[in-house]
Amino acid sequence: MEIEGKVAIVTGGGTGVGRATALDLAARGCSVVVNYSRSREDAERTAAECAKKGVFAMPFKADVADDAACRELVAVCTSELGQLDILVQSAGTTVFVPHGDLDKLSTDDWQRIFQVNVVAPFQMVRAARSALEASGSGEVVMVSSVAGMVGTGSSIPYCASKAALNNLVITLARALAPKIRVNAIAPGAITGRWLKQGWGDSYDAIMKGVAQRVPLGRPSEPEDISAAILGLIGGSDMVTGQVIVVDGGMTLGG
Repeated sequence: MEIEGKVAIVTGGGTGVGRATALDLAARGCSVVVNYSRSREDAERTAAECAKKGVFAMPFKADVADDAACRELVAVCTSELGQLDILVQSAGTTVFVPHGDLDKLSTDDWQRIFQVNVVAPFQMVRAARSALEASGSGEVVMVSSVAGMVGTGSSIPYCASKAALNNLVITLARALAPKIRVNAIAPGAITGRWLKQGWGDSYDAIMKGVAQRVPLGRPSEPEDISAAILGLIGGSDMVTGQVIVVDGGMTLGG
């Protein structure tokens, strides 16, 4: 796909990977709706920086775990910009619980994580389907995680939710072909606020350990993941149903 002149929604677009992706899309000439649920100031700042690159950009609050909010988000995008070509789903949630501490996980933890990480991406695709089909070359990119492949991560329900998301990518790619491509990026450890908040005082030590174990010598930055997302969008139009690992070689073992 030629990115210039297109319109994108980026869920979770105010921070981290979502922010980096919104900025990179804008730099390529793509108008962006920066979705957020809580990080209003971050989303407003991201949208303002996107607009400085010469494209239309706007923040929009919507909890994508709510189906009605997903439909409103898409409706506002298409009414304001007249089209929707790209959907990047970066919104996600977790709890940080050691995998052996089963009793620390509640039913609410499981339900919220799956609602945000699995059900919400489905709802967003369903809400956006008609607009993406009308674009003639719709693109969906999910932000997954290597946690869904190797079963290591912030918590058991998070790992399970990302495994389910990876499967969702495959089934949606079949269901929506040939008009819409559906793919995912599966990062490993990414620097930034998400893991700083989760790991607390252990963050620096854990990241140092990651750098020592990763064959490419460092954890990923949000911009590394954004580059992979734009590679899927702007690369071959014959790629669909794929989950691309971007982890510096962390999951290679050895």
